[in-house]
Amino acid sequence: MPKIVTVEEMSQIERAADASGHSFAQMMEHAGKSIADAVLARIPDITGKHVLVLAGPGNNGGDGLIAARWLAEAGATLAIYLTKERPADDPYLPALKELGILIVIGEQDQRNRVLKLQLGRSDILVDAVLGTGFKLPLRGTAKQVLKAAKQSRSRQFVVAIDCPSGVDCDTGEVAEESLAADLTVTLAAAKRGLFQFPGAAYVGELVIGDIGLPAQQIELASIKTDVVTAESIHGLLPARPLDAHKGTFGRALIVAGSINYPGAAALAGRAAYLAGAGLVTLAVPTPVQSMIAAELAECTWLPLGNTLDAASVDLLRGEWANTQALLLGPGFGLEPKTAQFLERLIGAGADLPPTIVDADGLKLMAKVEGWEARLPEGSVLTPHPGEMSVLTGTPTQEVQAHRSELASIKAAEWGHIVILKGALTVIAQPDGRSALIPIATPALSRAGTGDVLAGLLVGYRAQGLASYEASILGSYIHARAGLLAAQTVGTAASVLAGDVASAVPRAIAELESLATLS
Repeated sequence: MPKIVTVEEMSQIERAADASGHSFAQMMEHAGKSIADAVLARIPDITGKHVLVLAGPGNNGGDGLIAARWLAEAGATLAIYLTKERPADDPYLPALKELGILIVIGEQDQRNRVLKLQLGRSDILVDAVLGTGFKLPLRGTAKQVLKAAKQSRSRQFVVAIDCPSGVDCDTGEVAEESLAADLTVTLAAAKRGLFQFPGAAYVGELVIGDIGLPAQQIELASIKTDVVTAESIHGLLPARPLDAHKGTFGRALIVAGSINYPGAAALAGRAAYLAGAGLVTLAVPTPVQSMIAAELAECTWLPLGNTLDAASVDLLRGEWANTQALLLGPGFGLEPKTAQFLERLIGAGADLPPTIVDADGLKLMAKVEGWEARLPEGSVLTPHPGEMSVLTGTPTQEVQAHRSELASIKAAEWGHIVILKGALTVIAQPDGRSALIPIATPALSRAGTGDVLAGLLVGYRAQGLASYEASILGSYIHARAGLLAAQTVGTAASVLAGDVASAVPRAIAELESLATLS
């Protein structure tokens, strides 16, 4: 999977590559070609299109100038606007001058007249003003140029190089003058700030461009954080052999629901089947079964009495031998009897099957002393920021400000996989590895969508995927299903959890198509 790095980590990788013979000049040539290729992949008919490149004085500007050359050779009409005059021996400007490309120096452009004229003509705007080393505040000509570009922006397709100018590539902090990109081509590895709000909202589509580094160059840097892409995870899909039977794909046992929240059990059960589990058993309070059984004809049932309580545990113990994965928590509610049920249940410890704990199960579990040791090794915890606050005692605002770091710290401390849900979901493994789902959509900001994710997770665990791999695959499919559901419904505002579940087969099919091609 592609890596996520800090600015300093990326600098170290580049210095190591330069020292080993892959020069900075070579890296920039590769970068410029990658940027142009990314633009042409999205706008293949570029002949006659007006492209304006805003280029700063550093390497980011150099990347933009190289990309300009390739775009001009592809048929685009180019103009270059330099925020500062580049050195007389600049290696990139001569080729552009030979092509007859207009080059304007911003410091000589009174009242930004030429800039405004070129912005009005441009179809594509390439933001190559500031590189990854930028720190707030924004000053000087760069500030003036970006402010003018933002005020004049209308129809242009904006392409940012490495990071939208004015966004801190480590923290995600944003200058007021920053341009929101339609496409960000980040180079060699994704930068951490691209996944931190508010900066993440300025990225648009994210593409990782090539700078000619051998793949192992980034691996050797001991980077443990990955960005999840469809191309990197389609191989995780469980095989579906022609001679399979339901036992091939495992049994998922879902303990969920209460009188107030019967739908949580229904959504989780449906999602577990959609993930491919061979058999899904819903262990629910008896009244919940009568409320949802009609919509889940495929499920088998284990009624647990009128409410979940300590006695319900005895009804479950006989199920472990025939269960490949267990989900606890969706729709539990917070009644004292349910708390007693959960405390007694996780007292079984190592006797439990591979376990996922979600929703109210997490809040109740937080009250159980030593809960970390009572869960089976490698259990999966799926808190949203509020639930993470309950588990850790950290204010929700702090959870959101340090999502990746906190998830990794707690995964190591607790000895379990942590899926910190929300925009740009983080998955952290106790051994220090982590992954990030590069999808944020308000389509998933709706009650019940977390139950769909929990069902996907238990479905993939039931099929034999390891905890971390199941967490990555399930989280990606869930996020992608949210996007697809919004497309189908027509607006993210109207997406319901059931719509997300209905979009799961399409999300899986996308991955299957990649697996077929590879």
